[in-house]
Amino acid sequence: MSLTPKQIFEEKIADRLKNNPDVAAKINSSYQFELTGDNGGTWAVDLTKKADFVVAGTIADPKVTITMTSKDFVDLVEGRLNGQMAFMQGKLKLKGDMSLALKLQQILG
Repeated sequence: MSLTPKQIFEEKIADRLKNNPDVAAKINSSYQFELTGDNGGTWAVDLTKKADFVVAGTIADPKVTITMTSKDFVDLVEGRLNGQMAFMQGKLKLKGDMSLALKLQQILG
């Protein structure tokens, strides 16, 4: 059974960053995720902080904003959807610094 975006952000990503704070320090940026559809919502991953990197809701001035359906996001995280293909097919919309977006793979796994 697939995880929900809430589980991915608030459990998987939060735990990964808590256990590897050096990854957050190395990237040192902020990301906003806007997921539409069933189980959608808005989450932020703020790697400029020392802890509590993942928050539900929005943050001021994220460096990258990613918009996609919650189903496509789950497929991306679980390896069923390639990020570059999703972008080229219009399934993943990006606003902000493309080079920072490419570093997301280190966070999403």
